[in-house]
Amino acid sequence: MTTIRITYAEAVADALKIEMRRDPDIYIYGEDVGKFGGSFGVTGYGVFEEFPKRVLDTPISETAIVGTAVGAAAAGLRPCVEILFMDFLPIAMDELCNQAAKFHYMFGGQMKCPIVVRTALGAGMGAAAHHSQSLEALVCHIPGLKTVIPATPYDVKGLLISSLRDDNPVVFLEHKMLYNTKGEVPEGEYSIPIGKADVKREGTDVTLVCYSTMVHECLAAADILEKDGISAEVLDLRTLVPLDKKAVLESLSKTHRLVIVHEASLTGGFGGEIAAIAADEGFDLLDAPIMRVAGPDTPVPFSPVLEKEFIVKAPRIVASVKKLLG
Repeated sequence: MTTIRITYAEAVADALKIEMRRDPDIYIYGEDVGKFGGSFGVTGYGVFEEFPKRVLDTPISETAIVGTAVGAAAAGLRPCVEILFMDFLPIAMDELCNQAAKFHYMFGGQMKCPIVVRTALGAGMGAAAHHSQSLEALVCHIPGLKTVIPATPYDVKGLLISSLRDDNPVVFLEHKMLYNTKGEVPEGEYSIPIGKADVKREGTDVTLVCYSTMVHECLAAADILEKDGISAEVLDLRTLVPLDKKAVLESLSKTHRLVIVHEASLTGGFGGEIAAIAADEGFDLLDAPIMRVAGPDTPVPFSPVLEKEFIVKAPRIVASVKKLLG
């Protein structure tokens, strides 16, 4: 299959166009996704131009955006809605968590709710406390929701295609600092299974479990550690729910040491779930305590200097690994 080098944002748009050509029941709506092209420019890569009647602007109301998507999905359509910042997804938590997530269960499997909620998370662009949070742990706690969080253009295209074909509600998380990153992506249609992690780098001394932007930081840390004779394996979860526990335990069986890295604040972060799985199901594999590297338990600062300190970077990961290895 021929590959092209494109940005993460272009890969998202490519997946949307492929699936909208295939399935006329898919439509997109959200704030400024139409002629404006989306606040992060995603639907500006030809999506609105090709499907002007199926890419619709909405009022600034997360409740209305997700609530109408639930009704549309119940009626047989397959909405893909955009919530501009994940910080505002809690406004629609009733519609998402009390309705969409529970349809299949409460109707005894007779009703589907095929919604994809795309939203941007994360710090790094100086957007301050109301527009910079990583709240993935909130939606991971709700049975009935799938949570996908890809780190590369290749993964985002393949996973978005799979998400648009899924009959369950999917929260699809795109880090705003990844939109301009580039990578090799196959032309045309392909899919990546939801719930399958990916080893981005093989290693033998320690496993770095990560997702989203932290995949790139962990890869950078692994390069630094290699110079000091430490072999780090980088495991990109790609999907948080369903979680590929098998991949985590298989990697741990090789390295016997685990460092979990995420940008979100430490307390209540998804890293705690991974640590619990390792302790519950892989305790005998561990040769050292489990270590978590995460953001501090504070709002994301507006100050560029403070925001830089908030975000986990490769040197901090390196220091944590060396501390773990003694």
